Amino acid sequence: MTNSARFDRGHTDDLMSFLAASPSPYHAVANAAERLEKAGFRQVAEVDAWDGESGGKYVLRGGAIIAWYVPEGVNAATPYRIVGAHTDSPNLRVKPIPDTGARGWRQIAVEIYGGTLLNTWLDRDLGLSGRVTLADGSHRLVNVDRALMRVPQLAVHLDRSVNSEGLKLDKQRHMTPIWGLGEVAEGDLISFVADETGVPAEDVKGWDLMVHSIEPPAYLGRDRELVAGPRMDNLLSVHAGTAALTAAAAAGGRLTTIPVLAAFDHEENGSQSDTGADGPLLGTVLERSVFARGGSFEDRARAFAGTVCLSSDTGHAVHPNYSERHDPSHHPMPNGGPILKVNVNQRYATDGSGRAVFAAACERAGVPWQSFVSNNAMPCGTTIGPITAARHGIATVDIGVAILSMHSARELCGAEDPYLLANALTAFLEG
Repeated sequence: MTNSARFDRGHTDDLMSFLAASPSPYHAVANAAERLEKAGFRQVAEVDAWDGESGGKYVLRGGAIIAWYVPEGVNAATPYRIVGAHTDSPNLRVKPIPDTGARGWRQIAVEIYGGTLLNTWLDRDLGLSGRVTLADGSHRLVNVDRALMRVPQLAVHLDRSVNSEGLKLDKQRHMTPIWGLGEVAEGDLISFVADETGVPAEDVKGWDLMVHSIEPPAYLGRDRELVAGPRMDNLLSVHAGTAALTAAAAAGGRLTTIPVLAAFDHEENGSQSDTGADGPLLGTVLERSVFARGGSFEDRARAFAGTVCLSSDTGHAVHPNYSERHDPSHHPMPNGGPILKVNVNQRYATDGSGRAVFAAACERAGVPWQSFVSNNAMPCGTTIGPITAARHGIATVDIGVAILSMHSARELCGAEDPYLLANALTAFLEG
């Protein structure tokens, strides 16, 4: 590793603060937007006419943010360099009629969001976060970051086979959190949330609420070379992408392409929403940027043809207790640098040309990198990468950071890797 990528623990400290302050996608984009504002970016509304001025701009829609920086002197056909990520993580989300209970216990009805590891939500102190929608259509963020509820596991005395036959959880019957004792009262939870948020309960007309573990991120290990924390999949990439975009914007006149951060919602359940990667949001924003700079559809086509996207998402580090589940010759390790993710069946969008782009960015940044491919006998996950490539005709490369315990309520990564990823992304956006 060269001196340019020497580990800065301050970046990882900042990531841990970002994770703790972003218990929901709505908080994640608000925190990213705050960082962009401090770097001189300004929010533009989708319903307004856009200008073609240079500088940093961003669009917020729900749990998604698209941000870009237009350097001085670029033309309407200038291509983009995009870092793609997602803001959502598997968790438990509050149902439309949330108040429930049984046998004198008050409980909260939840749905299972994404492919979560259910057992990791048991016996954890849980808070509540998300947003409420008011009668005038505005939103208020919600973050009750204290021990409010818990999903209690059945005692071993009442399930003697749990250690020999494994834990079996029914998503409907066994994952309902408790939050008190007494009779169930309709409207109780929303009244509580309204009070916590400082708005009248009768003014709350909608909600997008979810539970989160209140345990803060922490360094782990004798030498603190690991980090344990929530929502690394994929706020780690959102944080790195935000840092990289602000760094690229600071480069200003050296840029010959337009750097972009595209952080979507709903990746964990297929990306098919107006804020997901399979929706029109990214394409619309990029097209409007071209047209605002006086471009035509021909300019738009030329810009897209020269555009490259790095789809940054977490991947699997080799698990020491289950190494047979990994490809025998591909064993990504924590603190080994970001991973290049390959799947010839297009579960990842990487090809040989994309490999060259990523390798060049890492070389410029002085960052080591690793390769990841799934065991042939195991199904391969996917990302926003193939969706981005197919929907927009944009060359896309799948990368990320190797972690353990993916989709757990608490995941694990190398303490150096977030910094190395941010350096590689910065070199890519500046390139």
